[in-house]
Amino acid sequence: MSQDQSSRRVIAVAPMPPEKSAYALARYSRSPDSIESSIKWVHGHSSEKFWDQFYFDYGHASIADLGHVIICFENISELAAIRLEDEPLWDGQAKSSRYQNFASGSWYIPDSLRGSETEGTYEGILRSLSEVYRLLHPQLIQFLTEREPCPESMKPADYQRTIAARAFDVTRYLLPLAAKTNVGQVVSIRTLEKQITRLLSSQLPELRLIADDLRDACQRAPMNLWGELSGQAAGMTEPMAPTLARHAKPNEYQASVYQELGRYAKEALKGTGLDQPSTWGEQESVELIEGHDPIDEIVTTLLYRASHAPYRKILAVVRDWSDKQKQDAIDVGMNQRGPYDELIKEFRSGYAFTFDILMDIGGWRDMHRHRRCQQIQQNFTTIHGYDVPPPLVQAGLDSEYRQAMDAVRSDIEQLKKASAEGSLYAIPFGFKVRCLFKMDYAEAEYIAKLRSGVKGHWSYRTIAWLMKQKLAARYPMLGNRIQATSPDIEDTLTR
Repeated sequence: MSQDQSSRRVIAVAPMPPEKSAYALARYSRSPDSIESSIKWVHGHSSEKFWDQFYFDYGHASIADLGHVIICFENISELAAIRLEDEPLWDGQAKSSRYQNFASGSWYIPDSLRGSETEGTYEGILRSLSEVYRLLHPQLIQFLTEREPCPESMKPADYQRTIAARAFDVTRYLLPLAAKTNVGQVVSIRTLEKQITRLLSSQLPELRLIADDLRDACQRAPMNLWGELSGQAAGMTEPMAPTLARHAKPNEYQASVYQELGRYAKEALKGTGLDQPSTWGEQESVELIEGHDPIDEIVTTLLYRASHAPYRKILAVVRDWSDKQKQDAIDVGMNQRGPYDELIKEFRSGYAFTFDILMDIGGWRDMHRHRRCQQIQQNFTTIHGYDVPPPLVQAGLDSEYRQAMDAVRSDIEQLKKASAEGSLYAIPFGFKVRCLFKMDYAEAEYIAKLRSGVKGHWSYRTIAWLMKQKLAARYPMLGNRIQATSPDIEDTLTR
């Protein structure tokens, strides 16, 4: 006999320490008890023993999806923020360079540069970028105000904020990866453990330091300002995820695989001309890669990640390789893998639509937010050149910008001889980065429609429009159904 429908309950449970809530929900799924009984059980028993047994010994990783944390990172570099957001299952927001003035902000100085002669060179590059940022902003405000006067229907305060934001759309091209920012994230403690492990395994010292701080934060009682402001007698005093933080450690596979791939790719592509940008020919902003063999896709993606060449060019080389050469490349990506290590994301293949995209770093930061696709980003560099924001040309201010960017590119190349780490942080948002986006049709339609809208930045609007155009040219039945907006259609005062 079916149970009386009046016994049905839907219960909202107040926040608990993440490891405790995950324990309670895991027990709830493994017993006939009510949620109240499960919470009472957990309250009287050690969650540390549970996590050690089920999560680490038995490998029941999914239970850690049941506990979530809010973590905020302040005064970290834009480069570090990008790497924090590299998790596929991640929800968060970073301080927006499109809406906030970064002129008064500081920048990250790597410990390896402090106290050295190179530190002065490094800071000189960043100061020059900051000075041009400050110089151009008021001139852009004046130009945009004259071009787009405030309509009677718009409040002056709203108008001023909108015009300022449009000016920041331009000046952010001068922000270096060293610019300091803030990031807030909400993640499961499963994702948190992966994030800590990945950061601890990074070659970048700042990320390893952030990982140490993150691990420490998980083992301390969290800030409970909301509870204090709400008059609670006592807030949460238990650490958020002490057991997971205690077990998090560097991963040998993650720490070594990209270095090995870099060495392998350099040797494997020697003599092909792919290490020389001058041999690549004209570089398109968006290329829709033709369908190809899955083995060729994996091998090409592994090499793509470790190079700066276009995917299409690398694929042409790989197609001529023997099976032995392809197997060698795959082995490099797997050799150091342990029994519990996930394959690196370069092995996530089989998507129907692969776009090789070359765009400015600032615009790519916005595209980087899309999670329903696989992104394989090449390292940041100056070799692809930089973009010039159209409003600068329209305002007759592009010569100052070009002079600054040309000088910075030359200075970065000199800095690179003394500090590869410093030269990486000094790269401004205006320089281009190459990234592979693998996705299904639904995600391609979503990105093209969303990112091409008039509220968006012209950089990713152009990329989104070209994605639609490439799809329509190859698959008219699919591409023509995408309701994207041409970047020629503008509305400066729409946000």
